[in-house]
Amino acid sequence: MTTKLDRYLEAFVKKTLKKQLGLLDVYAICIGAMISSGLFVLPGIAAAKVGPAVIVAYLLSGLLMIPAMLSMAEMATAMPRAGGTYFFVSRSLGGMSGTIEGVGDWFALILKTSIALLGLGAYLSFYVNLPMQLVAIIGGLVFMGTNIVGAKETTRLQVVMVAGLLVILVFLIVKGAPIVERTQYTPFAPHGWGAVLPTAGLVFISYIGLTKVASVAEEVRNPGRNIPLGMFLSLLSILVLYGAVVAVVVGIVPAEHLYKSLTPLSDAAGIAIGPIGMLLINLAAALAFATTANAGIMSGSRYLLAMSRDRVIPHSFSRFCRFRTPLNAILLTSAVILLIVSMAGLERIAKLASTFQLLVFAFVNISVIVMRESGIKSYDPGFKSPLYPWMQIIGILISVVLIPEMGLLSSIFAMGLVALGVIWHTLYVRPRVEPRVGAVAKMAERLGERLLERDADAMGLRTELRQIMKERGLRDKDPFRSVVEAADFIEVDGEADCEEVIRRGAGLLAEQSGISRDLILGALLERNRLGETPAGAGVALPHLLLNDVKGFYLVAARSIQGLEFPMSGQPIHAVFLLLGDRSNPTTHLRFLAEIARRAENPDFIPKWIGAAEVSNLAELLLNAGKD
Repeated sequence: MTTKLDRYLEAFVKKTLKKQLGLLDVYAICIGAMISSGLFVLPGIAAAKVGPAVIVAYLLSGLLMIPAMLSMAEMATAMPRAGGTYFFVSRSLGGMSGTIEGVGDWFALILKTSIALLGLGAYLSFYVNLPMQLVAIIGGLVFMGTNIVGAKETTRLQVVMVAGLLVILVFLIVKGAPIVERTQYTPFAPHGWGAVLPTAGLVFISYIGLTKVASVAEEVRNPGRNIPLGMFLSLLSILVLYGAVVAVVVGIVPAEHLYKSLTPLSDAAGIAIGPIGMLLINLAAALAFATTANAGIMSGSRYLLAMSRDRVIPHSFSRFCRFRTPLNAILLTSAVILLIVSMAGLERIAKLASTFQLLVFAFVNISVIVMRESGIKSYDPGFKSPLYPWMQIIGILISVVLIPEMGLLSSIFAMGLVALGVIWHTLYVRPRVEPRVGAVAKMAERLGERLLERDADAMGLRTELRQIMKERGLRDKDPFRSVVEAADFIEVDGEADCEEVIRRGAGLLAEQSGISRDLILGALLERNRLGETPAGAGVALPHLLLNDVKGFYLVAARSIQGLEFPMSGQPIHAVFLLLGDRSNPTTHLRFLAEIARRAENPDFIPKWIGAAEVSNLAELLLNAGKD
């Protein structure tokens, strides 16, 4: 029977987000998302717990991000889709895990946004005679309003803002380093080294913006290169920057003042540079907090929008107002943020945010293992995490170890979130939505633990992965051009049927590859009779993988009158028979996806039929679909 996998290969036009983000944009998004409350507010709170060893806590926290970063980069290059980790987890671990992860990520995001608003209040309280929390609430209402009427980030503004922030912070380091008092580093760990790990967990929120780029992966050019490289470069930059800034702050701000301060960088700038420096830092902090808070409300509402479209939460959250923004999603996200701002302290919010994000990262690391072990050949990441599966196991263990360090309350909230997700999915989602088992079904089947009647094909996962593969295009090393140039192109008359075309094609493939004609023909005919030849939009793609084939071989046939293929529903004018090496299935799938992408061009079939000579067809195929 024809599966969704095969029907994917029917040519069709699908709107996707424009790929316009390059390496600099990815770098700026990651840097801009990380330079926020974790640097401008938390150093004083963290230093009070561990002393000057807060420098080590910040560096350790960044290093603990590496497994999650590598797993996120792999998933983002395999599934470059808007929706970020919610999309990854729901497609790999299934609907229930997706529900838990989506809610957890939403909570982590709004908690980080709450900290940004409180940080904005702390720094602006220098200039307005209002309590910090009241300023934060006013800021939240302003950003809620701007999101409702459609305000949005632009990457150009993000790049400019990040450049300004980096210049100001480097200026603070340069001016502060010469006046550092070494005596302020002694004793280095007054509360013992055992306090370093919990403090690293507290400031873990400083780095979670690193993975924000996953939510815009669909818009990144060459994601296999730009996403992992941009994430790595930004993490390296932030590690150096955080280490240097925190070292300067600890070295020049008296401990008795630092441990009570919510504006440690402003205090350090006042000492190292003077009033102008304090003004610059306050301006930088306000910009960082404002963009983080505004983007947080925007991103949080889009998580609700995505879950509503998947029918995980009520459909009302996917409705748009007259400004074409998801009003209900924005209102709920903003209301929860304002409630948290008015009732909770900074330290408690930071611990909760880190806890929820650690839970999310555990799901992402598990997802990589599941996808790798599922055996789904269309899982084709442009970047693969090194040291698999040990890197992912380490990432899971980091979450297991750090979550209890966040305190009993945070752990209870995390476990409560898991329980809430299970109950919600069981009582609300499952009766309304067809189950999405995802890749975990295929992994379980491969391991022989249990058999499922409906695998990833039926759940649509492979269909999505194939569509992603088609949109992403070929790899640089794929020999598509040489295969097309070496292919045989034939004309078939109006009396031929699909089996006759397959017979002629099998003979030519046998001559090209040296494989038995009978073997190729028998397999292709059997697949065709079972309806397993993708066909539609005027194009059919009989294809086959065999063990003894070395390389890839193609035969293309043209029928001006049109052929009838099983399940096609319309005449087929172009038939592409592809024979490939079973040991290299992902390249084979990329070739099929690339032919489908080129053939979906509205001009392709008219030009294919209208070509004066069969010898012109190879060049027509190679030039089809070019921008």
